[in-house]
Amino acid sequence: MKKITLEDLKIDPQFYSREIGAFLSGMLEESEANGYVIGVSGGVDSSTVLALLVEHVGAGKILALIMPDRTSTPLEDIEDALSLVKKYGVKHHIVYINDILEAYRKSIPEYEKENLRAEGNMKARIRMTILYYHANKLGYLVCGTGDKSELLIGYFTKYGDGGVDLLPIGDLYKTQVRQLAKSLGLPDRIAYKPSSPRLWPGHKAEKELGLSYNEIDLILYTTIDLKMNIDEASKSTGIAKTKFERVLELVKRSKHKRMLPPVPRISFQKV
Repeated sequence: MKKITLEDLKIDPQFYSREIGAFLSGMLEESEANGYVIGVSGGVDSSTVLALLVEHVGAGKILALIMPDRTSTPLEDIEDALSLVKKYGVKHHIVYINDILEAYRKSIPEYEKENLRAEGNMKARIRMTILYYHANKLGYLVCGTGDKSELLIGYFTKYGDGGVDLLPIGDLYKTQVRQLAKSLGLPDRIAYKPSSPRLWPGHKAEKELGLSYNEIDLILYTTIDLKMNIDEASKSTGIAKTKFERVLELVKRSKHKRMLPPVPRISFQKV
């Protein structure tokens, strides 16, 4: 049986950049929007999308929003985000979300600050509303930054970072985004930075998931793209079947995140 490794996920960065660039330009033309607003966190996904936007749409049609949380966003992430928007000459604002979050805490009955997941998702949804405020004001589209790995396992907040108008790197696995980031000239400290939504202090994606993205990507690639069964995929990758079962369970449980809200089709039923 052929051994499947991350080498099988190698991409042609120039081809992908051109295709995504055509997609970005086409979406602007089709929607008659004036440009794009993007949340830039200093992580590999948002940094890569920002670089693609600058290259294919132009810095003059982009607004970058850096939206840190004083309690959970590391200073290095803010500095990385700022270094990129300044390097590319993109108009940007820094909006700390703490005052908005505190207003929610004071307004919502029986608010549980210690519920990290609920409050973390609230932070993501606050950022979404800030992005859409600027998009509505400027006639822009909200450009999402989620990748294929995150979308498939549901590692995003519904109506938070998942609340966007388009997902230009949504067909690239995390490890492939890192390849594209390097080809676009992003520094190693960003291209290989451990992924995390930083929704609470010390929050790291791979720690929360219990798997590395190298493993997640191979599991998704073999079972979804190559349509191998778990036994075959486990043998070909050397990854334990229990890890396959965990990832595929995440895919199954997060299906609702990748769909529009269901509607009962009752209009034409006979009474």
